[in-house]
Amino acid sequence: MDANDFRRIALSLEGAEEGSHMGQADFRVGGRIFATLAAQAQGYGNLMLTPEQQAAFVEELPEVFVPIAGGWGRNGATHVRLAAANEDLLAGALRVAWKLRLEKNAKSGRKNGIRRKRKPVAKARPRKR
Repeated sequence: MDANDFRRIALSLEGAEEGSHMGQADFRVGGRIFATLAAQAQGYGNLMLTPEQQAAFVEELPEVFVPIAGGWGRNGATHVRLAAANEDLLAGALRVAWKLRLEKNAKSGRKNGIRRKRKPVAKARPRKR
């Protein structure tokens, strides 16, 4: 697999769109990122998973899945070694990240990735003395 395969599979998921974050390709659903190609030059695609999902993927296939270094990785961001993945594996992993993003979007009250506007709160007028 390569970056073009990653892109093709990510965009095949319902509602997925390609965007750009800091000059790198990302994949969003409801306006929020579920995967990126920020490390494609190193042969990786990236998935936004939970730490528990990441641990399961890494434990089962450490030759394919690697936690991203630092805080992003501790929060579940995971590299996929594209050359070591096959179509079914990559499609399944992307689907997990996509589904997680959909669930988070629903919990946050986002509709199509747009925050609901709050009604302005009237400011209290100073009292006359």
